[in-house]
Amino acid sequence: MNNEELNLETPLRDEVERHIRKLIQPLKEEDELRAVLKVKLTKKEFKVLNNWANDEKLQALLDKLSLDEERYNELSTKLIKKLNQEKLKQEMMI
Repeated sequence: MNNEELNLETPLRDEVERHIRKLIQPLKEEDELRAVLKVKLTKKEFKVLNNWANDEKLQALLDKLSLDEERYNELSTKLIKKLNQEKLKQEMMI
């Protein structure tokens, strides 16, 4: 891996790593990880994760997805549980 690759921003990968309790191997590269997550998560879950990764405003996301706070909290909890499922973790790791 050269320095150029090390300097690439990986907000999605960093965010996923923050929510996984036990990571045995490193996660795939940003593009590969995005492809896996797009298939395994619902559209709303994927948008919530992207929102977290890019530090976007929560209210803008709630408006865009037509969610209230309660539904958003349920979705967030479900998303974090999903990210910690062994089968999905194996697909996300190298």
